[in-house]
Amino acid sequence: MEQKTMQPSNAFIAASWVALLTGVAAFNIGLWNAEMELNEKGYYFTVLMFGLFSAISVQKAVRDQMEGIPVTNLYYGIAWFTTLLSILLLVIGLWNAELVKSEKGFYAMSYTLSMFAAIAVQKNTRDMKSADKQNNQNNQLPPNNNDAAQGR
Repeated sequence: MEQKTMQPSNAFIAASWVALLTGVAAFNIGLWNAEMELNEKGYYFTVLMFGLFSAISVQKAVRDQMEGIPVTNLYYGIAWFTTLLSILLLVIGLWNAELVKSEKGFYAMSYTLSMFAAIAVQKNTRDMKSADKQNNQNNQLPPNNNDAAQGR
């Protein structure tokens, strides 16, 4: 039996995008204003981008499996590994950074918000595509002969 995909609400779509943009912008503004070496800023920026891409890959792989689209175990494993690795790299970087605890917390929370929002945006994108596909298929179905026979 085919599972019906619900179109996400406009409010949820907007909230997801706002959360993603807020998290990424806050993280990057924090980096811009931080008193650290450029190579450190580059490290944290790269970890953020790596994490966002990895989280989206995990969401895509999980969703593909749910919809019966083949996903190799290798890709699925790599997606999870890189997601966990990006989080570990951030934790190690913050643990060893010479930052006050409030700055470390700021980076951790904006990173977490960005990762969660990236997954939500990817989910919304996928749900909208699935709902559109289902609507197009339903519009192309031939009329039901039982309706005519019953005088409808």
